[in-house]
Amino acid sequence: MRINAQNCIKGGENMGYGFKVEISGEYALFTRPEFKVERVSYDIITPSAARGILEAIYWKPAIKYVIDKIYVYNEPEFTNIRRNEVSAKLLGSDAKALMNGRPNAKSYINTKDVIQQRASMILKNVKYVIEAHFELTDKAGPDETEEKHYNIMLRRLRKGQFFHAPYMGCREFPAKFKIIEGEAPESSLKGERDLGFMLYDMEFSDLENIQPMFFRAKMINGVVDLKNISIVR
Repeated sequence: MRINAQNCIKGGENMGYGFKVEISGEYALFTRPEFKVERVSYDIITPSAARGILEAIYWKPAIKYVIDKIYVYNEPEFTNIRRNEVSAKLLGSDAKALMNGRPNAKSYINTKDVIQQRASMILKNVKYVIEAHFELTDKAGPDETEEKHYNIMLRRLRKGQFFHAPYMGCREFPAKFKIIEGEAPESSLKGERDLGFMLYDMEFSDLENIQPMFFRAKMINGVVDLKNISIVR
């Protein structure tokens, strides 16, 4: 199913409260969902990962971030790593059961029993500028305005503050960030590149049937413009 992104988001017509954020990191992993066992990164950051970084800096239920453009400054460069991971996780239901006095509930993970090695193809030396704006959601109170949240976000960006530490796809790959005041620097990457289908975001309107949304990513002179893309479900 193809729909225009303008039907999902208000794609950048009102940019009065937009901002630009430079993010960079030594390593990054924006996982392709089609690879089930070994992790392989997309060539560049995904819009959902960019939104996650902004939410790490300032998150409120009253606002929703919309990514308008992604500026890419470094040629995508991959490297392979192998990591020890665990194949199990503790569930919230187990924690509730322990709190309710059920001693047989799972209370820990024995890493020796569930450890496994997984290979990952990751990006290195990444640098982007995220151009975005936000919109108020239906959870915004009567005293909440776009200007209020915009000023809070600007203050956090200028001071380097965050809600939780931002990361490049995986928590072990931290992201550095700073605000760009004015125009974003021009990328040295030239020409048009078709990056194929890329994850745009997840559709949470029906919590019983969460659906991924994809788009055909095209980078022109180092810029991926997301304001008029077609979403594929």
